[in-house]
Amino acid sequence: MEQNFDPIKDCSHKILAISDTMDILNGKWKMSIIACLCYKPMRYSELLKEVKGISGKVLSRELKDLEINELIERIVLSTAPVAVEYRITQYGESLKELTNTIAEWGFIHRQRIISGMKKE
Repeated sequence: MEQNFDPIKDCSHKILAISDTMDILNGKWKMSIIACLCYKPMRYSELLKEVKGISGKVLSRELKDLEINELIERIVLSTAPVAVEYRITQYGESLKELTNTIAEWGFIHRQRIISGMKKE
């Protein structure tokens, strides 16, 4: 990945880069799908079970968007009946650290809020 700007010195470039990232990863489900696929390839039905609350229609749309952006790949398996598996691409692997960081922050934040609620 190219890093031609210093985000500390160039706020406008940082905001543009964040905006570009959010455009690709927008929505409620994409980061969850990426997080699942960072650990192992999964079939559509496995993703549908793992990503709680997502509908089949939305999962299909999100998988297509992630594939278009080269973050995941769709592999047609030579089985009978034919099955499809989704896996993270090498490029998509670059998001693994980000998903881990977001998950860690979310865990800490949840604990902080729960602890704060107990004090009241």
